[in-house]
Amino acid sequence: MSTTSPTSTVAAARADSAVQAARGMRAALMAMGVSGVLGAVKVIAGVAGHSYALIADGVESLLDIVSSIAVWGSLKVAAADPNHRFPYGYGKAEPLAGLVIAAGLVVVAGVLAVQSIHEIRKPHQAPEVFTLIVLVVVVAVKELLFRWLVQTGREIESRAMESDAWHHRSDALTSIAAFIGISIALWGGKGYESADDWAALAACGLIAYNGVRLFRDALREILDAAPHGETLERIRAVAAAVPGVTGIDDCRARKSGLGWLVDIHVEVDGDMPVREGHRIAHEVKDALLTSEASVLDALVHIEPSGHGPCDV
Repeated sequence: MSTTSPTSTVAAARADSAVQAARGMRAALMAMGVSGVLGAVKVIAGVAGHSYALIADGVESLLDIVSSIAVWGSLKVAAADPNHRFPYGYGKAEPLAGLVIAAGLVVVAGVLAVQSIHEIRKPHQAPEVFTLIVLVVVVAVKELLFRWLVQTGREIESRAMESDAWHHRSDALTSIAAFIGISIALWGGKGYESADDWAALAACGLIAYNGVRLFRDALREILDAAPHGETLERIRAVAAAVPGVTGIDDCRARKSGLGWLVDIHVEVDGDMPVREGHRIAHEVKDALLTSEASVLDALVHIEPSGHGPCDV
């Protein structure tokens, strides 16, 4: 029989989740600093270099600070321990932040699109050459930041962090669009001054697309959509490997913060004593909580072999 109490095993699983949350919070703080510096540089360069595409790009970078703050706050809240009022914890704060961040992407895209159209319709001075140098540096930094954040988000299974990473990828895309637009304006000369505004408008479509995609994914998580088959198969395999388990009758999981809450029905010999079945149930729970499947808690129901799920 396992000598580890269920309470201590659950606490250990949640402590591991808190460690992952702390990692995500550090990444969010780093992203805030980078976005602040790049945003200020782009806005100043855009004003000095007469490029609205660069100004719009800089505004988006500054707004990335808001999304990083949302990620930091959501991870901090999601890592809080459950209590009597919230027995399942605060895990939904994390995808909720992802939902807000994704909606923010769509709103920002709409605002920038309207302003881009306004700039296209009015004549203005062609952008300066030095703005291209600024954009090359920005794209390189933002792409590196995106890759780091999206990898961190996937490793700690944070929807909010993945959404925030795409904020930075969108920022890189708008910078590329601005680079193309400014290059056309400089190469084309008189009559092509609005090329960078058209580039900003095209980038808005990319930003909106990513926002809608991320909004859909975060909404699915809030509505407790089933995880990918690979996750369920991993959970089933861990439970099936426990001695005394003869089969898995049913298995469901829902995301909570950076981990999973699992409901699983395992089959055992129908003639064994209740006490023995109870022991096996705790063994299954301990195995899930200490596995690599990121399970925060598990409700294990015992079924007799060869029978369907109970009606009760």
